[in-house]
Amino acid sequence: MASSDVKPKSVSHAKKWSEEIENLYRFQHAGYRDEIEYKQVKQVSMVDRWPETGYVKKLQRRDNTFYYYNRQRECDDKEVHKVKIYAY
Repeated sequence: MASSDVKPKSVSHAKKWSEEIENLYRFQHAGYRDEIEYKQVKQVSMVDRWPETGYVKKLQRRDNTFYYYNRQRECDDKEVHKVKIYAY
């Protein structure tokens, strides 16, 4: 499969919070770079999201343990700079 060979070309750190950063924070908290890597590893086509906000609702870690996330923001301002943004 060619899609499983997708690797990021560059990486940068987030400067300020946004909805995209919130979701990246949740993927990285669960041990993945982003949604692309999660879908490749877990072989899923969709990610569970909160309908009201669009934030990630539930992720399965590599050891098959689940993380459940709230509807509201979970990435505090002090954590934003730790989020990595990958470019493909």
